[in-house]
Amino acid sequence: MYLLCAFLVLLSFGDSFHPNCPRRCSCDSNQSVRCYKLIEVPSWMPSTIKRLYISHSQIKNLKLSNITKTLALEEFILLASGTESIENDTFKTLRSLKTLELWKNKLRRIPTVLPNSLEVLKLNDNLINVLHESDFKGLKKLQVLELQNNMLSTLSLNTLSSLVNLQNLVLDGNNVESLIGPFKLPHLKHLSIENNKLHFLPGSLFSSLQSLKFLSLSGNSLTKIPNDLPKSLLCLKLERNQLQEVRFRDMKHLENLSRLFLSTNSLSSIEGAHFLPNLTILEISQNQLQTLPLRLPTKLQKLDCSNNLIQRVRLQDFQDLRDLKHLFLDNNMVSLFEVGALQRCVQLSNLALEQNLLLSIPLRLPDTLARLDLKGNAIKDIGEQELKDLKKLQVLNLRNNKISALDLKVLEGLPRLRHLYLDGNPWNCTCNLLKARQVLMAKGTDVRGGQCAAPAERRGESWMSSKNIMRHCEGHSYLTEKSKEIRKKLLHEDHSSIMNMDDEYYDYEID
Repeated sequence: MYLLCAFLVLLSFGDSFHPNCPRRCSCDSNQSVRCYKLIEVPSWMPSTIKRLYISHSQIKNLKLSNITKTLALEEFILLASGTESIENDTFKTLRSLKTLELWKNKLRRIPTVLPNSLEVLKLNDNLINVLHESDFKGLKKLQVLELQNNMLSTLSLNTLSSLVNLQNLVLDGNNVESLIGPFKLPHLKHLSIENNKLHFLPGSLFSSLQSLKFLSLSGNSLTKIPNDLPKSLLCLKLERNQLQEVRFRDMKHLENLSRLFLSTNSLSSIEGAHFLPNLTILEISQNQLQTLPLRLPTKLQKLDCSNNLIQRVRLQDFQDLRDLKHLFLDNNMVSLFEVGALQRCVQLSNLALEQNLLLSIPLRLPDTLARLDLKGNAIKDIGEQELKDLKKLQVLNLRNNKISALDLKVLEGLPRLRHLYLDGNPWNCTCNLLKARQVLMAKGTDVRGGQCAAPAERRGESWMSSKNIMRHCEGHSYLTEKSKEIRKKLLHEDHSSIMNMDDEYYDYEID
């Protein structure tokens, strides 16, 4: 047993006992070295290593002498090691270095004279407050530059002009108040400047970025959408700004745009989205919309209008959206839902209508629905007519409504129902309700039933598990042999094993 334990301990260190492997490190065939909790870079290590990973150490100063013997190095990662300074020219001689990552340290500037071979430079979570043009001199092969969570306030884009092959630039989480441009990065595809302090963007800032596919300006204080966005753009993120209007007519050159995110702004209306013909995702939640957007793009697959002030859903709102699959209208003020308003949405699978003012389940919903969420309305009845065509429905959420009884015909007409959420309703716990329970269990449906509101002697009991209700109804003729078997099982169960669901939203999957 002792020998086995010793073997397992050795195995857990990998090749850390390789004769050429430094202390507190593990080595992989002299190609890769991983070190933890160091106070300095190992003074000796295999000269053939290509990857050096150091994390959670205490290396305040990184010196040239620490690196000179690792000339074959292709990747150097120094993570969360408290590094405050790097000696000049430390990386200059590493002519094979392709990746340099110095995350979560205390650097105040970019290391000097980086090797021309560099392709990836990540300096996230440091204290860098200024960029100099000399910082990037000669880095013509650099493709990825990440500087999020530093202390940049003003950025002159000329400092990046030598990065002629840069494809990804991330500047999130700084204090950038102004950009002095324009960008001159012909191969840039991904640009993210989230969570800064931008109020205004100068004209022609993005006009030369003819390869740009993804742009995120979320989490700033912008009041208007830039009008010089490149035609190549596929995804535009502008959540959490101060936008009060969107002029889609000024964006009609963005004919390739597929995803647009405008949530958490101050938009009171949206018109003209049809000018973006290839839009498939539009998110406009947490605004001040009182009506649904007019003339939406016909290729739309996901529309999120949750957390607005929308009161009506009309036929004309969705008449051309045959590709729509996901519609979120939760947390609005919808009280009117026209009959068949969504009937032309022949691919709709997910409909969210929680926390509205509906008095009944909307009629003639698409028969493609797999999930229907109606939690927190004022629905009193579940009618057969409302759900009879929903043969593919897997999830039905009717929590926190005003329903007191279940119609057996409705339940029997939902062959694929897997999850039914009914708690938070004022149930009248009769034997008819018990019969509905038996039907649900026989179907294998996962049900959260809630508590009885009537009769008075049953108030507060769970209608899915109450032994008193089972005993009261056991003499009724409709309790089949299978039902009685289920009853016996419940009567012998420890009541504490019954799942108590709180008010959190339930997780589930849809086939």
